[in-house]
Amino acid sequence: MTYRILLVDDEVDILEFIRYNLVREGYEVYTAQDGAEALDLAAKYRPHLILLDMMMPRMDGIETCRAIRRNPELRHTIIVFLSALGEEEQQLAGFDVGADDYLTKPIKMKLLVSRIQAILKRIDNTAEHDAPAAREAITVDRERHTVRCGGEEIALPRKEFALLELLAQSPGKLVPRDEIYARIWGSNVVVGDRTIDVHIRKLRQKIGEQHIVTVKGVGYKYEP
Repeated sequence: MTYRILLVDDEVDILEFIRYNLVREGYEVYTAQDGAEALDLAAKYRPHLILLDMMMPRMDGIETCRAIRRNPELRHTIIVFLSALGEEEQQLAGFDVGADDYLTKPIKMKLLVSRIQAILKRIDNTAEHDAPAAREAITVDRERHTVRCGGEEIALPRKEFALLELLAQSPGKLVPRDEIYARIWGSNVVVGDRTIDVHIRKLRQKIGEQHIVTVKGVGYKYEP
């Protein structure tokens, strides 16, 4: 069984580092940068585990956890705070709104993976928590400007489609960030450093986290 994990943190570097390591462990991982986005993704993908930061914009961790616990479809979801706020008062506040556990940052990755493995053993694999429809086979039709994922047609904005098409042209091959900027946005266009990251994150949410692998600080590659 592939467990689904939702990571919620407003620090992109932390999100990407944890996501990369959990994907390597075989988990299906989704990411959100604030509580409001987390609620949307949680309702859509019904994760088995949510790792939730305490301090975030729009909705902090306490508000997010409280809202998740009000959703009956997420009653089996395990919520674990992963926060730099380690005082007893913050931890108690987390448990008061329904958290199952509380981990303090910084935490070594091996220890975090071990804790996640132990936490996921608590899950009772009931029918209510069956995985959503799988999105495995991806077909990119350049002429029709369409993408089919697991038999379902997905509408992508122009830049996201171009980015996916570029990566999918050479499965398993690393495409450097500089090449992506030049081929998708053009060498004469000035864009922010996080532009690619934002588009990659949106693509992952639509086609699944496992298909686009980040090579930190270098670029991305597509895994069929």
